[in-house]
Amino acid sequence: MGCSTGGRQGLKEVQMFPDDFDGAIVGSPANWMTHLADWSIKMCLDMLPHNSSHFVGPSLWIDVIYPEVLRQCDAIDGLVDGIINDPRYCLFRPETLTCHPGQNTSTCLTILQIEALHKIYADYYETNQTWIFGPYYPGGEVAYAEGVYTTEPLQLNVDWFQYFVVNDTEWTINDYDVSNVELADEINPGQANAINPNLTAFAGLRHNGKLIHYVGWVDQLISPGNSLHYYETVHAFTQAYAEMDISDYYRLFTVPGMNHCTGGYGANAFGAVSQASGGMLPLSNGPEYNILSALVQWVEEDVAPSSLSAVYYNDSDVENVVGFIRPLCQYPLSLRYIGGDPMTPDAFACV
Repeated sequence: MGCSTGGRQGLKEVQMFPDDFDGAIVGSPANWMTHLADWSIKMCLDMLPHNSSHFVGPSLWIDVIYPEVLRQCDAIDGLVDGIINDPRYCLFRPETLTCHPGQNTSTCLTILQIEALHKIYADYYETNQTWIFGPYYPGGEVAYAEGVYTTEPLQLNVDWFQYFVVNDTEWTINDYDVSNVELADEINPGQANAINPNLTAFAGLRHNGKLIHYVGWVDQLISPGNSLHYYETVHAFTQAYAEMDISDYYRLFTVPGMNHCTGGYGANAFGAVSQASGGMLPLSNGPEYNILSALVQWVEEDVAPSSLSAVYYNDSDVENVVGFIRPLCQYPLSLRYIGGDPMTPDAFACV
């Protein structure tokens, strides 16, 4: 069980060493390292430098953009609660925030800032429409203010290219182009990528392994689109080459309002790694509320989880009372409010 780098390691295990584990839990995996670094650098190029006319700083993300995203999209899932349950259906239009003559620019967006936002909220494609990575999804703007860029690029991503890809300490993000993308994929430094869609050795009848994958919809460090893309590639491979149903061995659960691995405004405690260690305990250790128990039940009793239940503690502090409980839906389903007490999971359905 692991998240982020740990999630990548989990996928590497089931892909390369399928007999090691009977089951695995991976969260928000950094499994396409070459493209994750590409995306992070591209985001910086779209927004930086911080003194440019297109830069979007923390106060704009939090005080201007986030409220407008909620105004446009919060009700799509049936409940206005500050959480967008499935941002795939949010077609955010930042043009509504366009600055008017004489308006204080701390309360609005310039045309150049709007153009930058359109890039941030869109999938990253390179030449020949080659998909590189997913976008930021609407609803996580508070976390995006401290995401893959602030006033400078994350040094980790600069170091990746300088030391692992181009072997040139003078390289800067301004040198980035499609040749860097191609070179990184060719080298695959340290064989870090874990993107093989063929899981048949792990999941086939001989081993019968089970994989649970989860991702927060408002992950500020690794686009959730990366998780969706990997799942879809495995799904396509399974349909084309394997005589099995992907749901028999691999289930992806999306977590509304959750940031990278944990945290956020949504129900974000369900027994995953870094949650319990951070004091965010699941409501119980039963398979309904604890993702590890759900995996054990699937492996040992062949009872697959159709959904999980996560808890939000007020102010994300387990010492406080439970704020609400929400189901986590199996992708590609979406969580929707159907009526009743919104603090209870029965008020929601996966549709």
